[in-house]
Amino acid sequence: MSVPTAEGEPAEGDGHVSAPGGAASVTVRVPAKVNVQLAVGAARPDGFHDLANVFLAVGLYDEITVTPADALRITCTGPDAAQVPLDATNLAARAAIALAARHGIDPRVHIHIAKDIPVAGGMAGGSADGAGALLACDTLWGLGSSQDELLDICAELGSDVPFSLLGGAALGTGRGEHLTPIDVDGGFHWVFAVADGGLSTPTVFREFDRLAEGTDIPAPTAAPALLAALRAGDPTALAATLANDLQPAALALRPSLADTLAAGTAAGALAALVSGSGPTTAFLVKSAAEAALVANSLLGSGTCRTARVADSPARGATVVEGP
Repeated sequence: MSVPTAEGEPAEGDGHVSAPGGAASVTVRVPAKVNVQLAVGAARPDGFHDLANVFLAVGLYDEITVTPADALRITCTGPDAAQVPLDATNLAARAAIALAARHGIDPRVHIHIAKDIPVAGGMAGGSADGAGALLACDTLWGLGSSQDELLDICAELGSDVPFSLLGGAALGTGRGEHLTPIDVDGGFHWVFAVADGGLSTPTVFREFDRLAEGTDIPAPTAAPALLAALRAGDPTALAATLANDLQPAALALRPSLADTLAAGTAAGALAALVSGSGPTTAFLVKSAAEAALVANSLLGSGTCRTARVADSPARGATVVEGP
């Protein structure tokens, strides 16, 4: 099996055969996410935290295109593409390698990431790329893996990757990888304020642990009122129940995010919170028209680099071009 080096070139093969399939290329579209509730438990012996993580997929997308190649390599274009690793640390590369290993084939494929999800922004952009590459390679190679098989690989890749494949709305437990889908009646409108620079998820969790030191952290559970608001498609009820246990840690590491949250709320958002581990901030609004107004106000406030409007829930990883 070929493994990309830091420069994206393959190491020597190990005798695996070339991947099957005859498609010229496959493109998969995969959404960003917002955590409408992120309840965090105490650190486990393995370093992870038990979570009650209520995911909602939103209509900001990366597109992953895979094409047969002589060796595994990755390219990326789009906003902040220079921040995306093009080596074996990229979840898209890891997904291709993991899938190929299960089938005894060599992942000789060019993976191109058309990036539109904020990088290191708490919206699962890297996880989306892993899920997208997994589905794209499975389709390109004609493997026909079941969703359960793909979800199993996703869980090996990272806590958010299974939801990127599934999309819609779901409750994630364990470290977030065990998913229970949630039916949503209707849709929700969001504005996302993108900050300069990123925040490392492990760093934010370490800050959470520091802030929580010496306290009794309850077992994480999903709020019944929040789940009811999602099922009813009620933005006002959802606004009253949004919660993110990582927000104090993100604000401690990036105090300027408080100004962004205040600016969006002052502009008329129903509610505001840090998205996941941040530093992207999320604003729930009543309508598409309200979203445009809040986005313009945030841009004018000088508290963020850009503001993006999106609806939810969105479909999970979906083949948009190919067989």
